[in-house]
Amino acid sequence: IKECDWSSDVCSSDLLLVFWLFLLPLPAQAADPPDLILAGAYREEIDPAAYWVSEKLDGVRAFWDGERLRSRAGHPIAAPSWFTEGFPTRMLDGELWLGRGQFEPLSGIVRKASPDDAEWRRVRYMLFELPDAEGDFSARIAALRRVVAETGVPWLQAVEQFRVADRAALRRAFDTVVKGGGEGLMLHRADAPYRAGRGDDLLKLKPWDDAEAVVVAHLPGKGRFAGKLGALLVELPDGRRLALGSGFSDAQRADPPAIGSRVTYRYRGLTASGLPRFASFLRPRGAF
Repeated sequence: IKECDWSSDVCSSDLLLVFWLFLLPLPAQAADPPDLILAGAYREEIDPAAYWVSEKLDGVRAFWDGERLRSRAGHPIAAPSWFTEGFPTRMLDGELWLGRGQFEPLSGIVRKASPDDAEWRRVRYMLFELPDAEGDFSARIAALRRVVAETGVPWLQAVEQFRVADRAALRRAFDTVVKGGGEGLMLHRADAPYRAGRGDDLLKLKPWDDAEAVVVAHLPGKGRFAGKLGALLVELPDGRRLALGSGFSDAQRADPPAIGSRVTYRYRGLTASGLPRFASFLRPRGAF
């Protein structure tokens, strides 16, 4: 600026641009990720009678910090003001949900910087935890149901929780949910206090396993997929690579997840060398 010719129109316009840049709001930054309870995988040696059971919802994890909705990664979720009006000032944990098999349209709704009122009218906030409540999970379920009843917001709902007597009863409940198009079951230990992190307090039971990987290449398709994506070459956390050739919609084959992005894939067990068996693409993961 010291070397600027103050009589120059170019200099004046440059200074004006700098001035306006200082006035512009900074882009919203993600807060630190909330310290949430995370699910481990159910194992056959675990007695399900010690747990409350619920359907595993195919939604977007959302944490209400008393003032705003945030994603699991800490990013603010741009919900309409009317959607959160009336929410309690205490912490809530749950999933935004449209219904079974509706993850992709839900993800599109939730990721918009400017929320669409008509789209959000279809969304429910399904609660499964009160992180700041005292007592074990059985006590927190009762407290959660009271919070939902007292709030009286129709789209704020408690996830249905039930008990099973044994592994056979758990398997029957699992089969019913999966045949109906559900993802599986969640098991939450009844006597567990709220402990953030991953462990046996919260478990998931699904017909397949899932994991995340980073896209490193797009492999070209052949035959009816000529000119489109044939498979994603992904890198696992241990550095090994895997090709995902199934699970894509036609739209995803035409516009595949970007190289460097994270995706979630599903698989059934591991090979003798430790690689996922029958791996297929599930969805883009992203940083949300």
